[in-house]
Amino acid sequence: MNPDHPAQIPIDPVVTGDPLSQAAAQVEYVPADFFKRVPLETLFSKPGPLEVDIGCGEGAFIAAMAERYSDRNFVGIERLLGRVNTVCRIAAHRRLDNIRVLRVESSYVVEHLLPRESVAVAHVLFPDPWPKRYHHPRRLIQPAFMKALHGLLAPGGELRVKTDDQPYFLWMEKVFATAEGFERVDWPEDPDYPVTNFERRFLAQGLPIYRARLRKI
Repeated sequence: MNPDHPAQIPIDPVVTGDPLSQAAAQVEYVPADFFKRVPLETLFSKPGPLEVDIGCGEGAFIAAMAERYSDRNFVGIERLLGRVNTVCRIAAHRRLDNIRVLRVESSYVVEHLLPRESVAVAHVLFPDPWPKRYHHPRRLIQPAFMKALHGLLAPGGELRVKTDDQPYFLWMEKVFATAEGFERVDWPEDPDYPVTNFERRFLAQGLPIYRARLRKI
């Protein structure tokens, strides 16, 4: 691992005769070069609109989306190894060949790894709010992130964000208000938009969910 390249995370493959484990290992994508953008044809065998689940957790949302929209391709981004393994095993078990997972820092993927103007929809669902003030620079939604995302989204591409944390949402609103090249659009209730495990838990507790949908212009 290059100490000057914090996005790169070493992968320790586990060799096993378990067919499911072998199939799951193929779901995770490890770029051959972390300093070049990844050609989409190396990620997926079939072309289709690309959606990105930024911080995909244990994969309930991305798996449901991939099952529901088999004509689209989905990239999940997650840093925690245990969660990556879970997503990969779910995709392998359900034979979802339209899911790939990257175990790399989210902002690095957005800015440097995926091709520019390649993403139809970027989903950011219940990101870590980093509530302490001195942790705020670690929050994902920042002006620099929005600028990089604008370059990643295809013309007319969308960012969809949900959170249960009102202070973080108010922070997001300020960032969105100054982000160039986006317009705010309505996001009516959509029964075809899967509920994440986090959202299901928050709804069961009666907590409000804050959401925003922006389109690249």
